[in-house]
Amino acid sequence: MTVAAFESRMADQMTKLISRHGGNPLVAPSMQEIPLENNSEALAFSQRLLSGKIDLFILLTGVGTRTLVDVWKTQFPLEDIKRAMTQTTLVVRGPKPLAVLKELGIKPHLIVSEPNTWEDILHTLDAFKPEGLSGLTIGIQEYGMPNEELMKALATRGAAISRVPVYRWALPDNVEPLQQVLQAMLSQSVDVVMFTSGAQVTHIVELLNRTNDLESFRQALNRIMVSSIGTITSQRLRAYDFPVDLEPSHSKMGILVKETSEKARDIVQLKRQNSS
Repeated sequence: MTVAAFESRMADQMTKLISRHGGNPLVAPSMQEIPLENNSEALAFSQRLLSGKIDLFILLTGVGTRTLVDVWKTQFPLEDIKRAMTQTTLVVRGPKPLAVLKELGIKPHLIVSEPNTWEDILHTLDAFKPEGLSGLTIGIQEYGMPNEELMKALATRGAAISRVPVYRWALPDNVEPLQQVLQAMLSQSVDVVMFTSGAQVTHIVELLNRTNDLESFRQALNRIMVSSIGTITSQRLRAYDFPVDLEPSHSKMGILVKETSEKARDIVQLKRQNSS
């Protein structure tokens, strides 16, 4: 079976995993991670953090957490940064920012349980502060794009929000490999597609809109198995009316490929019967 994927940083690993499970890999990077050229917002936030003006700080990604600390170290001693972080209530969304804090010798106050969605963050905070968040200033380390739903929900609970953008996602400089994979999907030359982040979905839609192929792509997915690495990615897929045929038992790339390979033939056959 021909299997499309849009992994960027781990494209080689994804290609090997697909091949190991018997698939014909068609992997094209869909994004590049670009550090913000101007770190003024991150540095301004550090001033507020070090002066004790941030009551609660939500860390969403490991890359973002590490990048923030690296930016701050250009202006402040690491020990001052660590002291300030321990004096606010730290909330980590999942294992990756938790691992970065462990490297720094810092223990978070709250750990959000799987599947680590923004709703799970809210559940964690509601249990921690059942009386609401009124009067609290909450910092949010962003990961590529603002989480508008999370910010809106925190604001309705009375919190003041302080965004900390660290890096952003962009399309690759060379989008030709990505366009070739999309054309293969449109021409029904692909059996399975796997998504490992919501940003991949957004970038694919951006390219499809450029060529007016978005609706044709939706139709093509009626005959292609769509696997999503987890809830957050699935939410983005469904926001564009794309189907989600499988989520793995754990949000790991290896498990995604393995469980997709186990169910692909039956799901593809059923989808093609229903669309014919």
